[in-house]
Amino acid sequence: MHRLFFALTPPDDLRRRIVDTAAALEREHAAGGRRLKPERYHVTLQFLGDFQPVPERLLEDALAAASSVRVPGFDLPLDCMGSFRGANVRWLGCQTVPDGLRALWDSLGHALMQRRVPVKSSGSFVPHLTIQRDVHRHLPPTPITPLPWHVNEFVLFDSRSGRPYDVLGRWSLG
Repeated sequence: MHRLFFALTPPDDLRRRIVDTAAALEREHAAGGRRLKPERYHVTLQFLGDFQPVPERLLEDALAAASSVRVPGFDLPLDCMGSFRGANVRWLGCQTVPDGLRALWDSLGHALMQRRVPVKSSGSFVPHLTIQRDVHRHLPPTPITPLPWHVNEFVLFDSRSGRPYDVLGRWSLG
């Protein structure tokens, strides 16, 4: 099964800081569960769905839609942590969605719609980067020491069980 989604991926130096932050938060807010591998860290922008096999036309249209997006880079401070009720995941996110991130989400969603690429993302956008799964204790959004992130690209991932993410496309912002 192929799971396709557009996402933001942190650079390596930020991944290392996220690992350290996740370990400290786990010690401070013991919730059980398991930490995600740093290579899986991402913020989902638009989720296209699960496919077997991937429809060639859908992939072509998704790639073309992404190529039409024109949004400048932006800063995305990861300045809070929390969990979703019922989802059993711990995440890092932002207290306020940056205008640039909202513009990217809107622009990509519009471009996909123009190309008739159906998205499975919900109508509301709650940007988050999952750091733990199977947590046992809910945690409301809680401020943390900000982890600065300058976002200058987005990618299209193909995720298959037990394998590293395959990057199907990469687009620069700005």
